[in-house]
Amino acid sequence: MNNRPFLPAIFSGLVVVMAGAILASLILASFLSLTSYTEHSIKWLILFLSFLCLFIGGFVSGAKAKSKGWIAGGLTALLFTIIAYSVSTLGYNEPFTSSQILLHGGYLITGAIGGMLGVNLLRS
Repeated sequence: MNNRPFLPAIFSGLVVVMAGAILASLILASFLSLTSYTEHSIKWLILFLSFLCLFIGGFVSGAKAKSKGWIAGGLTALLFTIIAYSVSTLGYNEPFTSSQILLHGGYLITGAIGGMLGVNLLRS
């Protein structure tokens, strides 16, 4: 069993998640400003892209961890959730709603699945 520390793998996955979220936000913001679509009309696309970013981040963290990918991917998603909660609560003075708790629970599961696939698909 490989005893490599998980911290570098988790932070690599988190960087991928944040970069993907920023890139998706820039593209969607440009799209919304140039068209007559509203945020409400593309909410499923936003939801899909957020899950995709978490899956890819979990995949990267699992691949870098080389073992126990579900833990690495899940911890990556958990760290993202903590950051999102901090920004929501401290920055905007709004607590998580029950729908956001379910959404971030889905993020945890998606990150863990991405981590499992990252370990198993990139194993030498």
